[in-house]
Amino acid sequence: MSILINKNTRVITQGITGKTGQFHTRTCREYGNGRNCFVAGVNPKKAGEDFEGIPIYASVVEAARATGANASVIYVPPPGAAAAIWEAVAADLDLVICITEGIPVRDMIEVRDRMRRENRKTILVGPNCPGVITPDEIKIGIMPGHIHKKGRIGVVSRSGTLTYEAVGQLTEIGLGQSSAVGIGGDPVNGLKHIDVLRLFNDDPETDAVIMIGEIGGSDEEIAAEWVKKNMKKPVVGFIAGVTAPPGKRMGHAGAIISGGKGTAQEKLEVMAACGIKVTKNPAEMGVLLRSVI
Repeated sequence: MSILINKNTRVITQGITGKTGQFHTRTCREYGNGRNCFVAGVNPKKAGEDFEGIPIYASVVEAARATGANASVIYVPPPGAAAAIWEAVAADLDLVICITEGIPVRDMIEVRDRMRRENRKTILVGPNCPGVITPDEIKIGIMPGHIHKKGRIGVVSRSGTLTYEAVGQLTEIGLGQSSAVGIGGDPVNGLKHIDVLRLFNDDPETDAVIMIGEIGGSDEEIAAEWVKKNMKKPVVGFIAGVTAPPGKRMGHAGAIISGGKGTAQEKLEVMAACGIKVTKNPAEMGVLLRSVI
């Protein structure tokens, strides 16, 4: 079992003719069932061509119609990435994963607002995220596949590198993952921690979850309150940026303490009060998780 993606997911790469899109499409195809999963690319100027046997179409609608694809991954450069998200949403795909970093916030606000107003069914992961992986079945994104191991622990994180860190620690101590989801570090994005926790809570083959957050915003606190009331499985947590000074952005566009809100300490306190076992040491995420199962 898994959440969001599995070996039957069929994927379109938007931005397949760029260097980044080609590199990661190639590595994703080589992982798990990737040869069967990555079925199309999109570039209106190169329709009719192919990338290493993957046919390229003029639009997402055309690619989905021709191949039965139900998901897309976006490597389109920042100026056109929001439009690429909307093209996939308008094509009624089930899932869109946007890897692109640096999309203007205003563009994302417009896309998210339109998705809500039109009540679109598409689930958006990202932007500025590493993607989603269900070990041994499929990876969609830029994460290193070899550190993952099939198992029963869910991982959700705002940080790409900390996702890999948590996964690596779990694998090292013999605990595999059901799915790992990088939700991205931008201030305006798709799935939040709470959404992914709901999915893991409902997944019969996920036993426990590592939740990784960072300074800025209140997503982690909202998720923690939900965990307290609804989560049937143990959750452990880590927040990046314990020493971050107010007003200084730490890496991600959304990782900034403003108005005295969004500090790591504040988040950790709320999480602990809601029954989530937390650590201030990222090297302890794996062993902390093992201690609760």
